[in-house]
Amino acid sequence: MSVIEYYYSAHSVFAYIGAARLTEIAATAGRQVVHKPMHLNAVVAKAHPDGFANRSKAHRNYYFGREIERWAEYRGVEMRMGIPANHSNDTTLANCMLIAASEARENVADLALAVMSGHWQNHADLADEDTLRAIATEAGFSAETLMTAARSDEIKAKYQANTAEAIERSVFGSPTYFVDGEMFYGQDRLELVERALQQPFTRNWPQF
Repeated sequence: MSVIEYYYSAHSVFAYIGAARLTEIAATAGRQVVHKPMHLNAVVAKAHPDGFANRSKAHRNYYFGREIERWAEYRGVEMRMGIPANHSNDTTLANCMLIAASEARENVADLALAVMSGHWQNHADLADEDTLRAIATEAGFSAETLMTAARSDEIKAKYQANTAEAIERSVFGSPTYFVDGEMFYGQDRLELVERALQQPFTRNWPQF
């Protein structure tokens, strides 16, 4: 049976909000989720030349304010108010730790949820190795094993490959899901993902 391909970054708020729902949908459908952490800024830079910073204040206030608040309440996800002060710090190590867990066939969904909830509930710094070790340990993983792997050339290459693949497939944000090759962007499309797993959508419109 085909899988759900899941492109996201460890610090993505909407990936966090949709994480538990994605796991639920996949389990019900009997589908495996293939986690593909990516360098979100690099992906966004290719898709949106103006980047996050140049979006209008109204757009930022809506999309990164009220939308977060409403969707967190709707999904029953705990969230501290405001964007973490360390949110713009480099997430390479955190993403590579998740890839390492996936490559080791660990329960990466649980680790990803622990990392994202640590960031959005407790404002954990995902660039800090000690913080990541503590999160992994508390979640029941071998922090030493994961951190060693996360720093390896093999895992770093996988991270770069995920990012290049996301760009090639026209991913433009986190989270993005693929079901049988069809892309769904945003956790607010998870109900469409659920439907696609049950019955593929028809394709009548031309490709632009």
